[in-house]
Amino acid sequence: MRKDITVAATPRPSRGKNEARRLRVSGLMPAIIYGTGKDPVAVAVNPKEVNKILHSSTGHNTIFDMAVGESPAEPVMVVDWQYHPLRGNLLHVDLLRIDLEKPIKVSVPVHVHGEAVGVKIGGGMLEVINREVDIECLPNDIPEVFNVDVTELNVNKAVRAGDLPMTSASMRLLSPADSVLVHVIAPRTEAAEAAAGAAEPEVVKAKGKKEDAAAPAADKKKK
Repeated sequence: MRKDITVAATPRPSRGKNEARRLRVSGLMPAIIYGTGKDPVAVAVNPKEVNKILHSSTGHNTIFDMAVGESPAEPVMVVDWQYHPLRGNLLHVDLLRIDLEKPIKVSVPVHVHGEAVGVKIGGGMLEVINREVDIECLPNDIPEVFNVDVTELNVNKAVRAGDLPMTSASMRLLSPADSVLVHVIAPRTEAAEAAAGAAEPEVVKAKGKKEDAAAPAADKKKK
């Protein structure tokens, strides 16, 4: 989703661990911009600005402008990022230049809303299987989220990727249409009873064998 955000960046003439360490000490972080047939450009950016974008409602699907030095700003998207494993601060990002006239592939979050009738009345259990779906669309048509209302979902029923509305002409589903996003499974009590019923004949058979084996010993004592 396109946002009216511009992040300033400065060219980074040298690379390597020492240079990256010096950048982070100064409050910046290393990044690289590539795509649209142009050469990759190593830059330094403010991690707080990029982190704010990653934690926004549109997350890594946010398309924003990046201005490198005195060059005109270009639309970009964060396609890869790295956090410190302990401190949690942002260490590095890869930025993809975006051609607003060409479709791109993105993963869009799936948000589930409502109380399923199969849970409320049928006693079933709601399970979310996939929290994202892959689509292809023009950059300006990227949806923030797919909202799924499960209110009418009954026991043993599911919402699949193919049920999601493609709300613009440029949108095309890439995930398998039959992949389950969310479903309601039968109550656990029914499954437990079925399992107990299936095991019962084996228990009876085992018990019978023990009684038969004990009978000759009892007769021997009587003699």
